Amino acid sequence: MAKKQTFADKSKGKEKADTVSIKCIVSVYDDNTQSWKFREKMVRVANANELQNMKF
Repeated sequence: MAKKQTFADKSKGKEKADTVSIKCIVSVYDDNTQSWKFREKMVRVANANELQNMKF
């Protein structure tokens, strides 16, 4: 027999992380093409205030 498991049962077992995911977009100037390029990163931090002290 198949196990009867609902979506609520599945999500109940997973713990939420105490972190916040933030997308950071950094601009970099490329001398070869003489144009600006934009790099995207997903950063996980415990608190959004930590971004002020970070260097990319």
